[in-house]
Amino acid sequence: MRRVNSLTVVPRSDTDEELLRRLLDASASLWNQLTYERRQNFTDPDIDKSVWETEDYRKQYVGVLGSATAQQVIRKNTEAWRSFFALKEKGEANGLPGYWGNEEEGRELRTYIRNDQYTLRWGDRSTIEITVGSDLKDEYDMGYRERLTLDVRGKPKWSGDQGRLELYYDELSDQFRAIQPVTTDDFRQDSPLADETAALDIGANNIVACTTTTGQQYLYEGRDLFERFRETTRRIADHQSKVKSEEGRYTSKRIRRLYRRRTRRRDHAMDALARDLFERLYEEGVSTAYVGDLTDVLETHWSVRANAKTHNFWAFRAFIDRLACTAEEYGITVEVRPEAWTSQTCPQCGSTEDTTRHQDTLTCSCGFEGHADLTASKTFLRRNEADVPRPMARPVCLKWDDHRWSASPRAHRPNEEHTHPQVTAGNSA
Repeated sequence: MRRVNSLTVVPRSDTDEELLRRLLDASASLWNQLTYERRQNFTDPDIDKSVWETEDYRKQYVGVLGSATAQQVIRKNTEAWRSFFALKEKGEANGLPGYWGNEEEGRELRTYIRNDQYTLRWGDRSTIEITVGSDLKDEYDMGYRERLTLDVRGKPKWSGDQGRLELYYDELSDQFRAIQPVTTDDFRQDSPLADETAALDIGANNIVACTTTTGQQYLYEGRDLFERFRETTRRIADHQSKVKSEEGRYTSKRIRRLYRRRTRRRDHAMDALARDLFERLYEEGVSTAYVGDLTDVLETHWSVRANAKTHNFWAFRAFIDRLACTAEEYGITVEVRPEAWTSQTCPQCGSTEDTTRHQDTLTCSCGFEGHADLTASKTFLRRNEADVPRPMARPVCLKWDDHRWSASPRAHRPNEEHTHPQVTAGNSA
């Protein structure tokens, strides 16, 4: 089973940080050059080459990165193109593999290091040693066999055979981070505590509403996060209009910077959501999580505003992949199941015609009233699991504060399910 350790990496000096940045920047440059040539080979009809026929970029970068690291970046790029072709065959490709920024606006600082080219040592002062190319060693007066030593913060969650290390600079937190995959034996897995199940309802206003067979519910609110995304989108549109009218162009450095900031903020929040959610589900003993298939919803343009949420902001399929990858770290299986009518079904009487949804509230003529998304996740869970406890625990409502998802005592509490006594009495009479 493959698991992942997430670590914070800290250079020991300004010189070490400079060297590390140059290493990561060279990796981004290699990635961009290779991506450019492969895109040209793929799109230009006058070039009679496949995407696999490229220059030997390993030789160009071996002095800075070292042969093994240069080869790992090339291999990662090849994996991205193979994934593109696989999705293309299924009709699901969203675009060609992209670039890691550019030299003018700043590249995305990132690299990949082969499992035998780095050493992690855990202790009171944990460290990681990574290889660098001979040219950098000469420039920074390093020994022939010397490696760059960096401090590490955090503790490994998993132990086992280490895989290829991903090392990158996180612009939002202004920190260097590392992702270390490890392969654990089945008998060594830190398995979930029980065989519980969860159902996830993914929506436009609330990112995830979750119900578990333990009786717990979680709600991740998305309105504030989307409004920030939407505000940046408006700024992009304003700048595009100005640039077009004044210079006859459609883009600029500022516009590209805003696009990158918008995407990174969204992805950072989504990554944090997936990790926070599955940490909670792991503690609940969940081994399987059902996720609603929103294919039909994504093909329906409710409105310009809703379309912006489902297509631009949510990037649903990418979000499902993110959930599945994170769940794998915790030994939790993600299964995509149909969830038609769950958001319109009354859990009290089963009607789909007598229910009304107003914002976050679902009501039914039988007297039921409850939070629409949490009710949908509960109905979705019951559709796939017969044994769902009742009553449920008080829902945990979480909001994003640009750093983490947290439950605030002052946060809005979702409407809890209840049946109006007077309606129940009338029905029973």
